[in-house]
Amino acid sequence: MRTHYCGQINESFVDQTVDICGWVYHRRVHPNAIFIDLRDREGVVQIVFNQEDAELHKHADQIRPEYVIRVRGRVVPREEGQENSKLASGKVEILAQELEVYSASETPPFQIDDTDISEELRLKYRYIDLRRPAMRDQIVMRSRIVKQIRDFLDQEGFLEIETPMLTKATPEGARDYLVPSRTHEGAFFALPQSPQLFKQLLMVSGFDRYFQIVRCFRDEDLRADRQPEFTQLDIETSFLDEEEIMDLNENLMRHIFKVALDIDLPKPFPRMTHAEVMRRYGSDKPDLRVPLELIDVADLMQSVEFKVFAAPANDAKCRVVAIVAPQGSKLTRKQIDGYTKFVGIYGAKGLAYIKVNDKDKGREGLQSPIEKFLPDDVLAELLERTQAENGDVIFFGADKAGIVNEAMGALRNQLGKDLQLMSSEWKPLWVVDFPMFDWDEKAKRWTALHHPFTAPKEEHIEILSSDPGATLSRAYDMIVNGVELGGGSMRIYREKIQRTVLGHLGISEQEAEDKFGFLLTALRYGCPPHGGIAFGIDRLIMLLTGSDSIRDVIAFPKTQSASCLLTEAPSEVSKAQLKELGITVKKKPVEK
Repeated sequence: MRTHYCGQINESFVDQTVDICGWVYHRRVHPNAIFIDLRDREGVVQIVFNQEDAELHKHADQIRPEYVIRVRGRVVPREEGQENSKLASGKVEILAQELEVYSASETPPFQIDDTDISEELRLKYRYIDLRRPAMRDQIVMRSRIVKQIRDFLDQEGFLEIETPMLTKATPEGARDYLVPSRTHEGAFFALPQSPQLFKQLLMVSGFDRYFQIVRCFRDEDLRADRQPEFTQLDIETSFLDEEEIMDLNENLMRHIFKVALDIDLPKPFPRMTHAEVMRRYGSDKPDLRVPLELIDVADLMQSVEFKVFAAPANDAKCRVVAIVAPQGSKLTRKQIDGYTKFVGIYGAKGLAYIKVNDKDKGREGLQSPIEKFLPDDVLAELLERTQAENGDVIFFGADKAGIVNEAMGALRNQLGKDLQLMSSEWKPLWVVDFPMFDWDEKAKRWTALHHPFTAPKEEHIEILSSDPGATLSRAYDMIVNGVELGGGSMRIYREKIQRTVLGHLGISEQEAEDKFGFLLTALRYGCPPHGGIAFGIDRLIMLLTGSDSIRDVIAFPKTQSASCLLTEAPSEVSKAQLKELGITVKKKPVEK
């Protein structure tokens, strides 16, 4: 039907006859000609229907935007001054010789050029939304980046191996999506949250370099960078340690950024321990483009009469920190009140601040609701430690360490945006030396900070049984511009250590056999030392395209309530289907 894509036509085709197909993008009627911009996945080309061919001109006069047509014509240079530098085909146009209309179109629910379209409308008519150039380019980039990943790993000796979609429910941090079995009434498969256990079994099988572009499923609360089904680059390898695995994946990311954006990422990526990033940034995925840091000031507040600061300053489980907002004095009271509400989202009870008008005047040069509660020597030490200058604002967080880290870490990023402090550079980072466990105060038990199969550092194996809270893991996360692109670790490959870890997580011996017996058995049959990493493909493409949400880089995503507006899924099924599966649905009573 066609000889070329629209976006391929350029001045090298002058005087050639071409056949092109696509959607009518724009239509302009001039006194002596009709101009049509025809669009396909590769771009746009202008077609001219002259009045000299009356029948063809009349035919062209009937077509409207989003009609699907085929045109045969001769490529000619555009008249001088009529070139369009925004198009690859902008120096030429096609003089139409034939026109065939394949499909008419009703007026679409929104125009392809519209920029202010509700997401609900875009998702309901996703097939039209995907025609928009910005959406088209993101999906095309996704395909090409995935190909680059496959080519790179193939060159490194990796094999692409698929793992099951219907598997066994295992505790990995989120709720499973369950699939009832017709042939085993009352039993259920689970859709995989990740291929974690299968890829470890592949290492036991001797496939020492595995990868997979795999769909994963997690029934969890959604946000901009989460979907109930998402795509993961899964990598696992034997006989490499974490240094070698991190180096390999740095090279992969450098290759992707060079191909996609012609960006040279640093070599090597900087590294920080988990303890350091939490202390300096309050986050285990800090955005290093923001130059602000959290400054510990608890020691200065231990003896003050201001209990809001003094109480957490004397509690080992709490933090008191400051953030300096350069030239923050230009912030209005309304903006500062907005920040108070903002940190409240993360559990903070308030947001104290001091405006530095003239630091040489001491107390008299400060403006704050709290300065009257702080002695002169404390104020002087605060100014010294924070290195605040005239015109700056010092914000304070004081509460349990987790609340302070989350609230002030988020405020740090917000201040970076609002005060235009963010650099335009790409800032990758490895975060290493994570704790093995996190204490769940509500459940009164340890939880795995990554997952139950992460190996402890070799030098910490001795304290794993006696002091799990002090045990560090061999985990590593790759962060780029505040986005966690990937996380991985060396895995446990010795049965005794795996049973110890499961025990710390409150999993009994019987439960361990029931849920992980196949893995524990495999560890007895010659398991090599191994490790790996998983990257979020959706997040990676979101970052590379500058999108605000992973929904913009997924062809058919779900809403934040995990529904599909296009197909109206999930939907109820017939009673006959439920009966065949041995399932009875009981709806929850409506709360009054």
